Amino acid sequence: MPVPARHSLTADPALAHLRDWFATRGWTPAEFQLQLWQAWREGRSGLLHAPTGSGKTLAMWGGVLLDALDAEAPPAPGLRVFWITPLRALATDTLENLRAPTLDLGLNLEIELRTADTSSGARARQRKRPPFALITTPESLSLRLSHADEQAALARLDAIVVDEWHELLGSKRGVQLELCLARLRQLNPRLKIWGVSATLANLDQAMQVLLGPGVNGSLIQAPEHRRLIIDSALPSQSERFPWAGHLGLRQLPQVLDSVLAAQSTLVFTNTRAQAELWFQALSAVWPLAAQTLALHHGSLDAEHRREVEQGLREGRLRAVVATSSLDLGVDFCSVDQVIQIGSPKGIARLLQRAGRSGHRPGQVSRIRFVATQMLELLEIVATRRALARGRIEARPPLTRSLDVLAQHLVTLALGGGFEREPMLAEVRRCHAFAALGEREFDQVLDLITRGGASLASYPDYQRVQLLDGRYRIEDRKLAQRHRWGIGTIVADSQMQVRFVGGGYLGSVEESFLTRLKPGDRFQFAGRSLELVRIHQMEAQVRRGSGRAGAVPRWMGGKLPLSSDLADEVLQLLAHPFGDEAEWPLLGPILTLQQQLSALPRPGVLLVEMLRTREGHHLALYPYAGRSVHEGLAPLLAARIGRLRPASFSYAVNDHGLMLSSRAPIALQAQQVAALLDPAGLMEDIESSLNLAELGRRQFREIAQIAGLVVRAAPGRQRSVRQLQASSSLLFDVLSEHDPGHVLLGCARREVLEQQLEYQRLLEVLQRLGAARVEWREPKSLTPFAFPLWAERLRGQLSLEDWQTRVRAMAETMEAKHSRTVARP
Repeated sequence: MPVPARHSLTADPALAHLRDWFATRGWTPAEFQLQLWQAWREGRSGLLHAPTGSGKTLAMWGGVLLDALDAEAPPAPGLRVFWITPLRALATDTLENLRAPTLDLGLNLEIELRTADTSSGARARQRKRPPFALITTPESLSLRLSHADEQAALARLDAIVVDEWHELLGSKRGVQLELCLARLRQLNPRLKIWGVSATLANLDQAMQVLLGPGVNGSLIQAPEHRRLIIDSALPSQSERFPWAGHLGLRQLPQVLDSVLAAQSTLVFTNTRAQAELWFQALSAVWPLAAQTLALHHGSLDAEHRREVEQGLREGRLRAVVATSSLDLGVDFCSVDQVIQIGSPKGIARLLQRAGRSGHRPGQVSRIRFVATQMLELLEIVATRRALARGRIEARPPLTRSLDVLAQHLVTLALGGGFEREPMLAEVRRCHAFAALGEREFDQVLDLITRGGASLASYPDYQRVQLLDGRYRIEDRKLAQRHRWGIGTIVADSQMQVRFVGGGYLGSVEESFLTRLKPGDRFQFAGRSLELVRIHQMEAQVRRGSGRAGAVPRWMGGKLPLSSDLADEVLQLLAHPFGDEAEWPLLGPILTLQQQLSALPRPGVLLVEMLRTREGHHLALYPYAGRSVHEGLAPLLAARIGRLRPASFSYAVNDHGLMLSSRAPIALQAQQVAALLDPAGLMEDIESSLNLAELGRRQFREIAQIAGLVVRAAPGRQRSVRQLQASSSLLFDVLSEHDPGHVLLGCARREVLEQQLEYQRLLEVLQRLGAARVEWREPKSLTPFAFPLWAERLRGQLSLEDWQTRVRAMAETMEAKHSRTVARP
């Protein structure tokens, strides 16, 4: 039935049926749900921003249900609703949440899944007889666009819903989805597009990225009524010289007591390696049945992950140790509390994880924080205060991801082809490419038709042909190869880990496993394993004895402190102390820091010149986060080296950086401002960092996404050495013979913008340049300098020797300052 432009929802007979269903559950539709249904029935698009567990899914699906209840006849066969989700685990849960009200209301609407786990038979059936609604991932949507007949079916869509939009925004997966949505809007200008999001600050921008530049939409926000309780598992005593990582597992008894006091707990860590360690530690002291404790992260077998998720839904598990694999809105209403190991490094991340507990409207969310070093207590106090004021991070979207554009154009060339002018106009209707110039677009076309000027004589790079003014792919082998590689998720090459008898455990990055010898033990999937052999990209293992052994380290192991949270910590240090439970432990650290030096604070840059038996050290505390400090440290080392030639090593953390030298550092307080001058930043970055090598590494990812380096077919993995060799050879050829190649430009830009955070580094230099320099020359390491000194030693010693050395130094420093009164 056609819906008028202005629709009276109160007079809508379908709404009465939906209200009745809500009443059977003891619910009443929330105001934000009614607002969304009003907008939906009027045919509008938009963004829904609502807290986790507030009823977002029902709000969005309710519009579909109202349309179906109001229809005079069952919907015609064919796909009508596309529901995009960033995670397969979330897709399974969403399926159950959509089916329940649909069946209760007596609506005959088929709802199915289509992900990488969907069998080939089910996919063939869905193409032949599509369901009413399909829940899928961005990659599966892109794959469908590579088939001309699928595009015709997608043109008849009524609506597309993008769940957890905040998780896609700011990533190449988000850019891929932007391009797909532009294609769908081109196929059907009346298509309704809605995003569902939580924990996001830049809402207007997020909606514009979703809908396209200049497209009007409805932004609907649900109020945050749910109470959030954030507390800390406090160490028994303060340590005035903290260092990274040593404190966490010492609080295992407190964590165990907290877990046993609740019916169900999610224990979140920031890395997969940390999850493995904590699962092993809890397993060693677990007093209940072993099957009530589980491990969940993205490298484990998919079937194992599904069993863990089902165990949480059914309330069979007392605790699950997990990473971000369980961050998103999977509906575990039985979870009573969340424990966060280590600083979440972001306000939104803590809020997202806390929302996993009390995952129902009106319930209380509880999260308990476990510091891995004392200064992390500052970050949790700052997070609590930021949330009390409603502060949360924005997620800036990416622009000019030309490798993603190249992949998308090849996809559309497969899906019936395209013409240049209409395609350029379509692409510019994406936020990511709104400013795309004709020259750059033609460079991408040149890339997909012949690989660029220097690769034009190699047939493998001639993927797309220009036939009668239309870009197409005619070669079936090329078509199959491209479909295998659709997607933007690129990781270090993975090896499958299997028992010698055949049981599959998951996957570990090749770079870790190839360092092991047969007989070496390692910890994975919550087990102690012994490597038997590596054969054809598969690690065959047997159960190991004891719990000794290395824990795999995955790429992207460290989360940097967000700029918003770094700013909150700095504000906190300007006015330390308060009523929070963490202050009695923080007080001795901060007071000793003040007595030996000073506290960092807004408008002031604290600089410490120190001397130890290892040499001379310069410590600065910009509070800009690890990523910016990693660019700032070599920059300062290079600039100081111009004043007087010297060799430096450096260490960074989220709070500051330290330059170290055997010789005295030739620097005085009045020279610091010149070192922080933003002028000449780009030239100094190029001279102080090996940008060519950084670009080479980034090029490997870009070349895979763009299709220049072929990713392995399903079931046939290429080793990381093969990928490195292929991409490195291409990088060298293009650098020598085609230095203006579009993908080399992409690699350089991404190194600057994403790895080095050039724009943020520039802003930090401007901020520090306007700050007053507070120069201190303490007689010993200060509490804030100590973790930087310890970090500097990490790469020089084995883990055991490093821990022993740092612990001994911490004890020495405590004894040295034992007479120093350190009270808040």
